Amino acid sequence: MAHPTHWQVQEAKQRFSEVLRAVEDDGPQTITRHGDEVAVVIDIQEYRRLTGGSQSAWSALAGPPYFDDDMIEVMDEIEAARKKDFGREVDLGIAE
Repeated sequence: MAHPTHWQVQEAKQRFSEVLRAVEDDGPQTITRHGDEVAVVIDIQEYRRLTGGSQSAWSALAGPPYFDDDMIEVMDEIEAARKKDFGREVDLGIAE
């Protein structure tokens, strides 16, 4: 049985088991909200292929970001351009 490949959020929530079956049978399933594509549900093997290993999703999200040499150089330039002071003095009206 052919499954749809696009699901509205509410429909995907109500029929999540069917969405998972569709992923297994037909490949990636797109989730939409108000007509806009917001997510894709993919098979775990495809996810591992795309991420280059078996790192858990939580580890990927919670771990430190990966910066290549170009990104590190850009971040160093941004940091160097920032002012090192604390800004202007503010009078809070408190007598010393």
